[in-house]
Amino acid sequence: MGKTKTLSCIIVDDEPLSQDVIRDFVEACPELELAGVCNDALEAGQLLNEKHIDLLFLDINMPKLSGIGFVKSLKEPPLFILVTAYPEFALDGFEVDAVDYLLKPVSFERFRTAVNRALERFSSREESGGQHLMVRANKKDYRLNLDEIIYLEAQGDYVRFVTETQSLMVHGRFKDFIAQLPENRFARIHKSYVVSLAKVVYLEGNSVKLGDVKLPVSLSFKEAFVTKLNA
Repeated sequence: MGKTKTLSCIIVDDEPLSQDVIRDFVEACPELELAGVCNDALEAGQLLNEKHIDLLFLDINMPKLSGIGFVKSLKEPPLFILVTAYPEFALDGFEVDAVDYLLKPVSFERFRTAVNRALERFSSREESGGQHLMVRANKKDYRLNLDEIIYLEAQGDYVRFVTETQSLMVHGRFKDFIAQLPENRFARIHKSYVVSLAKVVYLEGNSVKLGDVKLPVSLSFKEAFVTKLNA
């Protein structure tokens, strides 16, 4: 699977005891980084708007909105592992493409198995070709083929996506969009630029040529960029 990426995760559960158990398990896994604990789906939705999250540990029976109802409401849901005391919901969980289904009380061994499945799913998602990224610009939702993206440019509260056919200004944080790109296909070259490795024509000094465009390469990112180019 290569270098293991750290997955940013949140716990969504209305039971404090269950929250504590899953929190302890997350902290025991170096591949996981806990970004928050939410008492219900509405809190989780707000957190997803504020941060990039790779993985949810999601209870099913919660007030206001069930865990399954929550993931169905998301346009691009993160990976999620269902955690519940009710085995009869297992089929529903897999119908919404859950990574795994953990039955309370959860053992660490079973939790670790579920995390490994999430890591494998995330890795295969990164390595697969023909992926797409959903972005919103000009009051429209665009489905961008990652193979067609040339580079991204940070511009204040916006990110400019330059593809083979168009240029889109998308509101959002640069780091959140970077986190959604496969690490083996894109590289940061500057505080304001990320480029597609497949689109690089040549590197000359502190600039890189991509098609008809030349972009600056800062010294702080150059070594890692060159390493990726030579991989």
